[in-house]
Amino acid sequence: MWWIIILCVVAKSIHAVDKAIYENYKLFSVIPRNESQLDLLKLLRNTNNIGVSFWREPSVMNREIDIMVPPHKLSDLSEILGKIGAPYDIKIHNIQKLIDNTMLTNQSNGFDFTNYHTLEDIYDYLENLTKLYPKKVEIIVGGTTFEGREIRGVKVTFHEENPGVFIEGGIHAREWIATSTVLYILDQLLTSNDSEVRRIAESHNWYIFPSFNPDGYVFTHTQDRLWKKTLKPSSPFCIGSDPNRNWGFEWNTSGTNNDPCSEMYPGSKPFSEIEMKSLSEYIWSNLDNFYVYIAFHSFSQLLLFPYGYREECMFFHEDLFRVGRIAIEALKKRHGTQYAVGCFNELYNILNAVYTKEMSVS
Repeated sequence: MWWIIILCVVAKSIHAVDKAIYENYKLFSVIPRNESQLDLLKLLRNTNNIGVSFWREPSVMNREIDIMVPPHKLSDLSEILGKIGAPYDIKIHNIQKLIDNTMLTNQSNGFDFTNYHTLEDIYDYLENLTKLYPKKVEIIVGGTTFEGREIRGVKVTFHEENPGVFIEGGIHAREWIATSTVLYILDQLLTSNDSEVRRIAESHNWYIFPSFNPDGYVFTHTQDRLWKKTLKPSSPFCIGSDPNRNWGFEWNTSGTNNDPCSEMYPGSKPFSEIEMKSLSEYIWSNLDNFYVYIAFHSFSQLLLFPYGYREECMFFHEDLFRVGRIAIEALKKRHGTQYAVGCFNELYNILNAVYTKEMSVS
């Protein structure tokens, strides 16, 4: 009975708390030079008993790790890094200032792709597309959220017999650029005059969900810009689970933290989050309609494909790698950005070798 009462209090207080402020929070850039340093940083990430947040997780030696640190934990983290001998510097001196600057530039009188938009504006935009392209675009609902919101997307149909592509973004609420990227892709599929874009667009049908975590996305606009998880209470004192770690397949086998307060908390069981349960049901019911699934995230310039829970790649990983190489070369040619491509463990092993070689040369 007390558990139920406490959960009710937590649920009611989610939106009653003061807006999260990150004044003088800093972003540390740390580079592990050996396996010992890397293992200790992984241990810090998994236990996180000093209250820091890993923006870029420890994966390989000589690759940058980004850690957000609250002001009262600066000395603790500095002491730990000093003891293990890992070099570091401060990349951002005041996280809140960066957030404020983003919000100031996010004032828009219409829907465009140079600003971030609220969930309400995004849903209005999707609805407007159905009016502009009534024969091509229809609203689809992939599921529901803890707070009762619909997880809305659109299906773009050019020819009924076309193979389908499923695209989603924003499963981690704070990754606004992922949501915006998915929206921009949707816009280009409908409006681009480029002949190659038109060929790709019109030879497929598209299932597109800009925000896979609507509750969390709204929360990042109203309460906490850096919120990542869902909003269902996970314990008497903590809220949310990582929806991307709540899928049923190989649930809680790697890259998770069973502390309900952790950003990596996978939930109490597979599909404990209504978002993931309902989305899974939607995906399974439409599985015959698409053959490609693309998920957008932010912060690391990586093009990853399965598996992520074991050493081996998928049996057709050579085909995926070939297509991935074409994609990252096109990105580099167009924007000058440098991406890496591969299945999770293979890519991290390659990166480890590359970074180690670069360090030995330099």
